[in-house]
Amino acid sequence: MSARSGQQFIDHLKATPRDVWINGEQVQDVTTHPAFSASVEQLAKLYDMQVAKETEDQTTYIVPETGERAGLAFMPAMNTADLTKKREGYLLWAQQNFGLMGRSPDFLNCSLLAFWEARELAGKNGPEFPERIAKYYEYVRDNDLFLSHALLSPQNDRSKPSSEQAELHMRVVKETDEGIYISGGRMIATLGPVSDEMLMYSLPGLRPGDEDHALMFAVPTNSNGLRQICREPYTLAGQKSDFDHPLSNRFEENDSLLIFDNCFVPWDRVFIYRDVQLSNEYYITSSLRNHTAHQTNTRALVKMQFAVGVAMEVARSMGADAFLHVQSMLGESLNHIEFLKSGLLHSEVACEATQVGTVRPLLGPLQALRTYLPTAYPRVVEIIQTIAAGGFMMMPSGADFLADELKEDTQRFYSGANISSLDRARLFKLAWDLSGEAFGTRALQYERYYAGDPMRTRAMNYMGADDVEPKRLVNAALALAGDPEPAKR
Repeated sequence: MSARSGQQFIDHLKATPRDVWINGEQVQDVTTHPAFSASVEQLAKLYDMQVAKETEDQTTYIVPETGERAGLAFMPAMNTADLTKKREGYLLWAQQNFGLMGRSPDFLNCSLLAFWEARELAGKNGPEFPERIAKYYEYVRDNDLFLSHALLSPQNDRSKPSSEQAELHMRVVKETDEGIYISGGRMIATLGPVSDEMLMYSLPGLRPGDEDHALMFAVPTNSNGLRQICREPYTLAGQKSDFDHPLSNRFEENDSLLIFDNCFVPWDRVFIYRDVQLSNEYYITSSLRNHTAHQTNTRALVKMQFAVGVAMEVARSMGADAFLHVQSMLGESLNHIEFLKSGLLHSEVACEATQVGTVRPLLGPLQALRTYLPTAYPRVVEIIQTIAAGGFMMMPSGADFLADELKEDTQRFYSGANISSLDRARLFKLAWDLSGEAFGTRALQYERYYAGDPMRTRAMNYMGADDVEPKRLVNAALALAGDPEPAKR
């Protein structure tokens, strides 16, 4: 099978009913349920780009081993040009949703590529484990499956290790000749309800005694014993007008808690098993972050460009961009775009070789951006809110523009600087959806935490730092001082 179309993605979801709950109800069909139908439609549009003649070369590649097309994120890169091609593919997909869908299929596709490149590291667990990873990578690539994942244990008692909360945290509960059985919870599975499979692994931090929790495996989303409980949706299809909610009506990514209850995993889908050290090391040594940060920072670039564009247009709509303090805020916002562009290009030009003869983006500049975004993006949102100020609170709904009795008032009192009342209201509704509504608040929170705790990420930057050149410069400067000697008279 080659790269899927949007209809094939939808058909597979319909053919694989899963145990999903939202607002106290079990979902019968995620493709038609009003909490998920919009995101399914947006994802289907991305898949359609893989089979459209005008975009297939930008979103797919031909797999040498099969002669079939596969999603570009699966492609092993051989040089900088390949990495640039992959970034341009990520960019094209992100532009379709303004960078607001953080867990589009390319995210975990490139994660799986990282695991494939580093598969021999799993050999510490046994000689059969690298081959399992290779076969799963090929299976997902060739069937173009959409993966989700959940990396965190539920927020129950962070002062205790998983082994002391075994009934709550995801763990192996039984082992047989055919496979293992999993129970316990994991958060947060973004777009989990509309995924095809769950790829489960752990962040570093497991301790001795946590062996039952030190796992990496994959299961179909419709597996028996796998339940998802979703957060309250921010919008439901048909509930709110597109004029008033142009973003949240389309790009809502629902998040879920995964609950495993004796969920069976066959051995060929178990990639790390009860090895705390390997589980902790694999997240780092597999160079997973090199690939995921390349994709996520490309998406974040689009999101930043969009948010900065909104800030500028809001300012221009009322002539506020003529004031120095507003120009300063907008100039500050534009800087963020350039930082993202520079870091991405640096990671590609200075790419590093893998142990299988491919190349991957350099991690340093990408991690710098990941630790930068948790403050940079909220700052741009704050700037949008500051410039719009009370204008957000005075905007009428789209329905007010349809009332004949209000036509004269809406045309007069909501106009801006060289912009009609209707166009200004449309702009401010867009800006509020991005920066004030629950949807926009989640989009902000996502940039803060999607890569983990920002403080821990910054600390990891230091712990893994390449300090050769800074240290050389300090030592060279120290050499200028020499040893103490008597003062010269």
